[in-house]
Amino acid sequence: MDKVEGDGTRARPWQLKTPSGTSAYEMYRDEGSDPPAFVCTVGKTVLRYRLRCLNDLHAMLKERGDWMALGSADEQKPAVDGTVEAWGRSPANPVGDWYGLKKGLRGRFGMYVPPLMEALGLAEVEHNPKNNRMRAL
Repeated sequence: MDKVEGDGTRARPWQLKTPSGTSAYEMYRDEGSDPPAFVCTVGKTVLRYRLRCLNDLHAMLKERGDWMALGSADEQKPAVDGTVEAWGRSPANPVGDWYGLKKGLRGRFGMYVPPLMEALGLAEVEHNPKNNRMRAL
C-alpha cells in the first residue's frame, strides 16, 4: 500500500480507501471520547469505532495466523460467520459487544478498520473488487 496521508488527528485525519479501492474516507483518533474512539467519516456519514479495536483485532489475527475474510455488513444485516465483521460484533470478542459505537451505524467494521491497520503496518489487506481478506503482520 502507498503511504497514507494524514497523521490521525482531527486536523489531519488519515486519508484512506476501502479495500476494493472504490471509496475514499478519513479517520482520526479521538482519545478524549468515552470510550476512546476512531472517528470515521464517509461522505457525510460519521461512524465511531472503539480505539482498542486495533490492538484487539491485531492480537486475534496474530493468534489465528492465517487470512480472514473481511465480510463487511451494515448493522441491520447479519455478518457472515468467521469474518472480521462478525468478530467485530461478537459477544466472544474482548469487549463482548460491538466495536462500532454509534447505534444504527455500528456495522462496516470489516470495511473501514482493515485499511487503517494496513496503513499503520499492522496487517496486510487484499484489494480485489470483492471478497477481500486480511492477515496480521
